[in-house]
Amino acid sequence: MLKYNYQKINNSTIQKGVCIIVEIIRGKKYDTDTARCLGSTSYGNPGDFHYTSEELYVKKTGEFFLYGEGGPLSPYVHQKGTNDYTTGGSAIIPLSLDRAKDWAKKNLSAETYIEIFGDVEE
Repeated sequence: MLKYNYQKINNSTIQKGVCIIVEIIRGKKYDTDTARCLGSTSYGNPGDFHYTSEELYVKKTGEFFLYGEGGPLSPYVHQKGTNDYTTGGSAIIPLSLDRAKDWAKKNLSAETYIEIFGDVEE
């Protein structure tokens, strides 16, 4: 389910633009509006074939998930029919604690990682 939220800019202008994604995966709800975004990364520009954007979220229950989107040559590609073209797409991917830590190590600063998961051994 895709829904849009309206966001206040400069205390006076209201702008449509915050995209909220809700999916039910294996009987659990994943909602980018109610979960807390911990960090994000992107590669390229929207509209590029290789464009990829990912955001790491944590639910109120402590479960982690990744919301990603990208162009037709990204990991988020969608095939339109058997012999048709491919397009960009998006997905929510539930993550274990270890997979969330791995993603954060690769894509976030050390300070942000420690903020989220706590201090690590030297």
